[in-house]
Amino acid sequence: MPITIDLGGAPANEDCAQLGHTPDFAAINRLEVDAYRVALIGLFGTPPEGCALTAQPNHHDFGTYTTLALVIGDDADLGPARAYAEAVEDGIGSWLEAGMAPPVTYDDAEAVCHKASIADVVLGALQTTRPDARGNFPLPAFAAIHRNLSAAYPDEAARFAALIGEPA
Repeated sequence: MPITIDLGGAPANEDCAQLGHTPDFAAINRLEVDAYRVALIGLFGTPPEGCALTAQPNHHDFGTYTTLALVIGDDADLGPARAYAEAVEDGIGSWLEAGMAPPVTYDDAEAVCHKASIADVVLGALQTTRPDARGNFPLPAFAAIHRNLSAAYPDEAARFAALIGEPA
């Protein structure tokens, strides 16, 4: 039987969409959950074989909200699965930890979307974590984030390389 670990809908110390309060809640909640997946992949890499970071619907009296879950399948190698679960289970505190700006900010209860898609979220993180002209990263963590996102999102990595005039 698969094991599911709920990781939350966004970094722990960030504002996020609120069921019953945020206009267009479902779309904004899903954008935040998908961006949170990008953040965790940036920091910890893609889940090992037999594991997946998936959107998990949660039913509540006021409606359904979505969180990010790590699902460990029956076919997962427990060594890598356990190590990955331990790495991601506490999540992150802020978008900045993953080299990302918040995809959505809040002015009172009004959501302001800064990214239209997950591709835009990935491109923004690749831009923030990019190396300088000599190939040096301003922070050591940026090298891993940039490498992990480039590997997990090759189309966005190629698009980013084209935007900055480098070969993919």
